[in-house]
Amino acid sequence: MSYCPKNKLLNLLKRGLKFVQLASTSAVVVVASTFAPRRASSSAATISSTSVVDDLQILKTKVCIIGSGPAAHTAALYASRAELNPILFEGWMANGVAPGGQLTTTSEVENFPGFPDGINGIELMDRCRKQSLRFGTQILTETVNKVDFSTTPFKVFTDSKAIIADSVIVATGAVAKRLDFPGSGEGPEGFWNRGISACAVCDGAAPIFRNKPLAVTGGGDSAMEEATFLTKYATMVYIIHRRDTFKASKIMQQRALTNPKIQVLWNSVVVGAYKDEITNNRVLGGLKVKNMVSGEVSDLKVSGLFFAIGHEPATKFLDGQLELHSDGYVVTKPGTTQTSVRGVFAAGDVQDKKYRQAITAAGTGCMAALEAEHYLQEIGSQEGKGD
Repeated sequence: MSYCPKNKLLNLLKRGLKFVQLASTSAVVVVASTFAPRRASSSAATISSTSVVDDLQILKTKVCIIGSGPAAHTAALYASRAELNPILFEGWMANGVAPGGQLTTTSEVENFPGFPDGINGIELMDRCRKQSLRFGTQILTETVNKVDFSTTPFKVFTDSKAIIADSVIVATGAVAKRLDFPGSGEGPEGFWNRGISACAVCDGAAPIFRNKPLAVTGGGDSAMEEATFLTKYATMVYIIHRRDTFKASKIMQQRALTNPKIQVLWNSVVVGAYKDEITNNRVLGGLKVKNMVSGEVSDLKVSGLFFAIGHEPATKFLDGQLELHSDGYVVTKPGTTQTSVRGVFAAGDVQDKKYRQAITAAGTGCMAALEAEHYLQEIGSQEGKGD
């Protein structure tokens, strides 16, 4: 091994440090120019990797879609066919849900047009995904954790990428709130999708619920509406509510309380679910219900339980950059998907607190893509599209 004098070694280290600092400064300049708030040219609006710095890959696109459900993929389908080359972030277990959204938690979808025999929720979303890919959508399995809508072009961030987008479609959905008690979850010991659901309109007509006693837990308008809907199929519907009064509107309460097929269990909560031994333990057989006043726990023989305790829209990552309703849903201009920021659109359950259906989500996804295309035409982002 050769010997290097101490002074010479120190000089070499100093020269090396200066080189590293110079390289770092150059990288910062590249990123600063990349993020400068100027209108992207038509060539820059197509998907392209421009730089990798601080472990973030920089991409550019005309349309960035955030979400993975029917709204997101319908938007991607229309945007792709319009040759807008969209980037879609489907997330990775975003909000505790797999790519594909809430439908991936549904075993059988019977109310989506085109499938007379029904279709598995996961299969439906897999088909939607393949259709998006077929027409050229770039799908990235990463979760968006930050956005910057303060200037145009907009910026969308994940842990590994930064997207510069001329327009953005937010289609992140809303997650149904679920109660946690023994038997409420998934897996061999739980009855989620085997008797427990969070959408009566979606699942209530399924064979396992027809002509059976069912239960709904909640005390708001959603609980009243779902209980009333289930009376079409159930022999009896029990509303389980932890208080002695409902918070639902008077008219919704009246409809439920005067329905002969609805019975209310006041001051009660579900503390457990157990199997149906007649069906070889495959589905829900009943509930353990605790009276909050007496403390008594009793059995309630039902074949279905529907959570109606609200939804939580996936909007936290927006960090207040879009106008939201008090309950967190994105505010859109009536009859459109336009948000409070021009060029940013919202589709699906993230902006729909009323219907929350796969088909209505798909419809607003179409609207968002068409409105994004019109917006891009207005700002001149599509010049030279055919080049």
